[in-house]
Amino acid sequence: MSTKHLTWHTPQVTKLQRARLKAQKPAILWFTGLSGSGKSTIANAVEAELVTRGHHTYLLDGDNIRLGLNRGLGFSDRDRVENIRRIGEVGKLFVDAGMIVLSAFISPFQADREQVRGVVEQGEFIEVFVDTPLAICEARDPKGLYRKARSGEIPNFTGISSPYEAPTTPEIWLRGEQMSLEELVASVLSYLEERGYLVGEV
Repeated sequence: MSTKHLTWHTPQVTKLQRARLKAQKPAILWFTGLSGSGKSTIANAVEAELVTRGHHTYLLDGDNIRLGLNRGLGFSDRDRVENIRRIGEVGKLFVDAGMIVLSAFISPFQADREQVRGVVEQGEFIEVFVDTPLAICEARDPKGLYRKARSGEIPNFTGISSPYEAPTTPEIWLRGEQMSLEELVASVLSYLEERGYLVGEV
């Protein structure tokens, strides 16, 4: 059925009402970086600290999404674009629910990240660039993916046989190889605190 026959349903309860119940400003924290850069580790640690403080969060992780919602997508450029588009729409729903969403995805293309920024309101998309050099990511290789990519087992692997378009003006720029996990988490939390996303303890 064509979307021209569909009508957006506006619920009686608003995003602002949901956010006030949670005493926080909803947003998507979009962690981007190469495989092995530390995206998921940092996002997990940030979420744990936010929950400890009484905030309402949800973590969207790349592998988890591909094992469920986006199970049928591959790693061609076209499928990568669709992967991020779907994740952006899911993130938008969580933001509408008043949540702080943490999304940990390579998301190699700048245009795709900007597309997600465009589906939410200004200030609700926070790009977090986990800037860890390729050599360090490859040395870590926690899942053995770089080794498989180098041997040709994994085609279209970001940083090896597929490009990564690094952010040039992210809201938060984390130097993954220069800071401890505690310092990285503190940087993210400081950004949220200073800009009023954590407006009160629950």
